[in-house]
Amino acid sequence: MTDTYPLRADAQRNRERILAAAEDVFLEIGAGASLEDVAKRAGVGIGTLYRRFPTRDTLLAATYNDRFLSFAQASRERSAGLDPASAVRAYLEELVMHTNVFRGIAVSLGTVLQVGTPGCHATSEEGVRLLDHAQKAGVIRSDITFDDLVYVVTAISLAVEQDGSPKSRIAHLVCLFLDGICVPS
Repeated sequence: MTDTYPLRADAQRNRERILAAAEDVFLEIGAGASLEDVAKRAGVGIGTLYRRFPTRDTLLAATYNDRFLSFAQASRERSAGLDPASAVRAYLEELVMHTNVFRGIAVSLGTVLQVGTPGCHATSEEGVRLLDHAQKAGVIRSDITFDDLVYVVTAISLAVEQDGSPKSRIAHLVCLFLDGICVPS
């Protein structure tokens, strides 16, 4: 969710304080932290928080916006030097790692990506672009959708979060999934 009109200076300051507080609280406690704790840490009332961010998912998406923008840009740059299947693999692995910045966000990833921040759009558009390219190259089955990729990232993120898996485990789980969706050669 993005504001469609410029905010007053005090409203903009409140928004920035809420986002900074949310970042801190979500890093400390996880994505399931109390929004009242976020409002308190920001020094605003809960009504002020809900006026700017009507749901937890909108607050999570806004807090993740810059991460998602950077992620999508890095993926676009990286994919230029990769074959289509490797580009999808790298995208999935990195998205799992980004999803695990805040403990507990994995369960909301699909909803968060639909919120509509620039970062959410960029991340989704990049995933769709890579999937489409891999399907046109004939290396990923044509019946796979971007939502399928999000479901798998969610599942892998939940598994990794539960057992504290290292990066190598993420790569292994992504590989298992890709083996199932790739077109046999």
